[in-house]
Amino acid sequence: MASVHESLYFNPMLTNGVVHANVFGVRDWVTPHKMALLVLLSELGRAGAQLGLLERRRLNRLLLPLLQGPDMALSRLRKAIEECCPQLAGSVHIRLKLMVEGELKDMEQFFDDLSDSFTGTEPEVHKTSVVGLFLRHMILAYNKLSFSQVYKLYTALQQYFQKDEKKDGADDSDMELTNLEELDGRMEKEELDGPLREEEISCSGPLSQKQAEYFLSQQASLLKNDETKALPPASLQKELNNLLKFNPDIAEAHYLSYLNSLRVQDVFSSTHSLLHYFDRLILTGAESKSNGDERYGRNLRYAALNLAALHCRFGHYQQAELALSEAIRTAQGSNDHVCLQHCLSWLYILEQKIFDSCVLLEHSVNKSLHFGLPYLASLGIQSLVQQRVFAGKAANKLMDALKDSDLLHWKHSLSELIDISTAQKTAIWRLYGRSTMALQQAQTLLSMNSLEAVNVGVQQNNTESFAVVLCHLSELHAEQGYFAAASEILKHLKERFPPNSQHAQLWMLFDQKIQFERAMNDGRYHVADSLVAGITALNSIEGVYRKAIVLKAQNQMSEAHKLLQKLLIHCQKTKNTEMVIRVLLSIAELYWRSSCHTIALPVLLQALALAREYSLQYLASETVLNLAFSQLILGIPEQALNILHMAIEPILAHGAVLDKGCAMFLVAKCQVASAASSTPQKKIEALESAVSNLNEAKTYFAKVDCKEQLRDVFYFQARLFHTLGKTQERNKCAMLFRQLHQELPAHGVPLINSFK
Repeated sequence: MASVHESLYFNPMLTNGVVHANVFGVRDWVTPHKMALLVLLSELGRAGAQLGLLERRRLNRLLLPLLQGPDMALSRLRKAIEECCPQLAGSVHIRLKLMVEGELKDMEQFFDDLSDSFTGTEPEVHKTSVVGLFLRHMILAYNKLSFSQVYKLYTALQQYFQKDEKKDGADDSDMELTNLEELDGRMEKEELDGPLREEEISCSGPLSQKQAEYFLSQQASLLKNDETKALPPASLQKELNNLLKFNPDIAEAHYLSYLNSLRVQDVFSSTHSLLHYFDRLILTGAESKSNGDERYGRNLRYAALNLAALHCRFGHYQQAELALSEAIRTAQGSNDHVCLQHCLSWLYILEQKIFDSCVLLEHSVNKSLHFGLPYLASLGIQSLVQQRVFAGKAANKLMDALKDSDLLHWKHSLSELIDISTAQKTAIWRLYGRSTMALQQAQTLLSMNSLEAVNVGVQQNNTESFAVVLCHLSELHAEQGYFAAASEILKHLKERFPPNSQHAQLWMLFDQKIQFERAMNDGRYHVADSLVAGITALNSIEGVYRKAIVLKAQNQMSEAHKLLQKLLIHCQKTKNTEMVIRVLLSIAELYWRSSCHTIALPVLLQALALAREYSLQYLASETVLNLAFSQLILGIPEQALNILHMAIEPILAHGAVLDKGCAMFLVAKCQVASAASSTPQKKIEALESAVSNLNEAKTYFAKVDCKEQLRDVFYFQARLFHTLGKTQERNKCAMLFRQLHQELPAHGVPLINSFK
């Protein structure tokens, strides 16, 4: 009968040198790695007062991750102990060597001696401490092993130790050819600080339930706060598959697999893992202690809701609508108001893909506040503000709404929503053209400490909000000509959000746009054209717009006009007002280049009306500058100067360096044109003022290395100096103009026909 009982209650398993025994609910089993940890604890108790305070403190900090983490190679364990106390590492190695080279009874005696740690009036280890619980679990698991399992464990321990001895022998031979200090530094960095290598994960064997829970919580936390320190997607999935092989009922492993699949945009695997997660919740009853029918219904409706969110994330709106309808139907049947509010929020997201309506959103915010769901209410307010920004509502009312939502965030310590709100303020100020305010909001978020507790060495708030803010910050620096600083920010973004992470597309797009602008400023249109494909892959609208800009710069007017007209129709349908205005300005410039100045005026007036209607102050100022240029072309420079004074202040206060230079260049042109009918004295004063403005424009253009505009400025200055009779200054400007003119291609377009 002994064999029958053994087959019923024991599941002896030898996998990768690990003996697994699942005994009447015992959730831990003895492995060679845990044997090494037991030896470490035993030697730590023996050392007692011989250890210094600093060494004991280091060992105590090391013990918790060792007890909770997965099994590791003996060499890695020894290195970790040597960092804290080299003497103790030697004692552990000697003790393990004696046990392995001895007999089976030595291991039996070792476990018998472990029980003495709890005896006496002042025991070495308290039974309820972390170390005490670990010792008791190991003793219990060992005592439940049969003789054959004890023998397998001893054999596995010998293999575990011998593998380390072989590795040490290989290292010794390599050290004869390698500097010892360099090797130690490399081992310390790669083995202790870095994540587990793939070969170590694959041979770590099955995890106990506590180890599995620790591993899952650790990786989930890293995916949320610092994805760079989490295991790579392939390695993490391999470890999860190994975990589910020995612990198939751990629902959280399926959910982590779902999150991991989202990292690589794998639709099939993420759907599969999500459905398995809810299946395991229903089967194991891990979510609720209520009756089975209620638990089943709750899991069913939340499974449908999560499935709808997943389909919506991947753009499968019809499937998302079907799943959401099922979630709403089951939630209404169970009178689950919380689930219904989540469904209402997602219903708004699906509805806005078809038409703009804020009725659902306002209803969702009111109901969320009524049922005490501050997170949902705040998300609704954020979405409402975003929608009304694009609808052209008053900026002061929108900022008041964001201020009220911030009060809600701080009241309930909603750290993630605080970040989202600050990032949204940054984007809103950028849309309005207030770069100073956007910079202030970006710096506020970057200097803010997270309210959530994260592990030491983990980047805080490695979220989409921070990616958005850093991208805006890099673009702001690039616009002001600080390309080195922008490159440093992008380098930090690449390290913080690797190319395979879910927010990497943000910095990829901004990086391509900054490179495109630099290539255009430098006159390298072939380089800019090669970057268009990358921008289009990340944002199709931006890509088409940049392609039209390149065609315009290459004097392919008809092709650029066709492309801009198609883009204008598309943006008007999708209500992308900002892009509509930019396209209208580009079309007006095409008309200038084609000498159709009167046709450009209605286009510019349409752009100005849109910019003022939607409170886009910077675009409105830029449109006024274009109107002033049109008036200059039509022969009314005095009127152009009058409206320039209205628009130039926002440009100089918040504009990009290139726009500042173009504005000052335009002022100089208008001054020269208006001085033609003035008295000689006033004409000289106007020309000197124009030269001063051209010097300022030249400084701006040089900052962004805009050679084409610099060439035009030098040409214009040479003409002015010639008129003023300043021969030396004229010759200097003429020489600089000739150098740039030989370097850059000539398009045959008169200078007066180009504003930018």
